[in-house]
Amino acid sequence: MQQTIKIATRKSPLALWQAEHVKTRLKDLYPDLVVELVKMTTKGDQILNSPLSKIGGKGLFIKELEIGMLEGRADLAVHSMKDVPYEIPQEFEIGAILKRENPFDAFVSNNFDSIGDLAQGAKVGTCSMRRIVQLKAIRPDVEILDLRGNVNTRLQKLDDGKFDAIILACAGLIRLGLKDRIKQQISAKQLLPAVGQGAVGIEIRKNDKNIIDLIQPLIDQETTNRVEAERAMNMRLEGGCSMPIAGYSTTDGEQLTLTGLVGNVDSGVILKQQMSNSINNAKVLGVQLADKLIQMGAREILK
Repeated sequence: MQQTIKIATRKSPLALWQAEHVKTRLKDLYPDLVVELVKMTTKGDQILNSPLSKIGGKGLFIKELEIGMLEGRADLAVHSMKDVPYEIPQEFEIGAILKRENPFDAFVSNNFDSIGDLAQGAKVGTCSMRRIVQLKAIRPDVEILDLRGNVNTRLQKLDDGKFDAIILACAGLIRLGLKDRIKQQISAKQLLPAVGQGAVGIEIRKNDKNIIDLIQPLIDQETTNRVEAERAMNMRLEGGCSMPIAGYSTTDGEQLTLTGLVGNVDSGVILKQQMSNSINNAKVLGVQLADKLIQMGAREILK
């Protein structure tokens, strides 16, 4: 009997790329499987005139997809892991995390080659609190302006001359075939990435054994360990996706190293810490690092 799997996805070009990628991977594994995309518009896609941090955070991008799964209109949903809140409703779980694409931020400009090259007072577009607090530390002289919309919309605003530069995720540009727009891959030292940046996750109904078995081969274990450490840190800090929190981990053999950052956009205060542990203790490492940041005053800063 032919099986049909329905994937819930947002309609943005990047979300559709991610869903199509999962569809292709599943079809390669199971040639007889019928895979359909269920395209949805989320609240996060509809409200474009306010910063995410003011209207409820990035969780606005996944709510409708979860409702679709609960109602049986979809079997799974594909997300950028950086958009997935640290707490997801108890009816769901992350069933698989795929191999990570480039996790760093991209400096995109038509007139300047890097953050350091920007003219004094240059207009830089981003809506990320994480990017804003770190940008202010590197270039306190530039003007940071709010920038919303999908990748192509943001690039168009840059090309229309509304900004001198914008900051985007390298992964999104690479996936959309826009790698040539990256003027500078910004190092983690300058701009620590968002928790889970560059990784695609598959959200499923909890304990849905059929789907768990189906997507098992898509799991990339190294990426999973790294993202679990970053998300465990974020959870301990009680940091929403729109908070000025950054987390990025690397592996070296059996060792996992996590760097975490908490900042305050108003005061400019930034706390940064790095710790290592066994790759098998990813979540423990995340909690340990968060506790260290809390000892340094992270909770007060995030308030």
